[in-house]
Amino acid sequence: QVHLVDSGGGLVQPGGSLRLSCAASGSIFSPNAMGWYRQTPRKERELVASITNGGSTNYADSAKGRFTISRDNAKNTVYLQMNSLKPEDTAVYYCHLRYFGTNYWGQGTQVTVSS
Repeated sequence: QVHLVDSGGGLVQPGGSLRLSCAASGSIFSPNAMGWYRQTPRKERELVASITNGGSTNYADSAKGRFTISRDNAKNTVYLQMNSLKPEDTAVYYCHLRYFGTNYWGQGTQVTVSS
């Protein structure tokens, strides 16, 4: 049984930074990919960034240059460092794990960018 717990969201002013964390528990082996998606009431859930256990990364255009995804394979933990945050980054952010064809999701953490 795989379980994801994401955290680190909050309220931040435009231009500020936040760091999201997600810890995966259970028996997880290579290969796998972890990442972050986000969703608002007006938009479908969209990919923000992902990273394989080998370290290959993929970013949405909106995240490039501002967000950095990283992971600690020993801890099965993925991080999302978000800098230069904008009001349009406001969303619920979900941790994601793709493992042997199955998608796993965290419970979501709210990020609000507002002055």
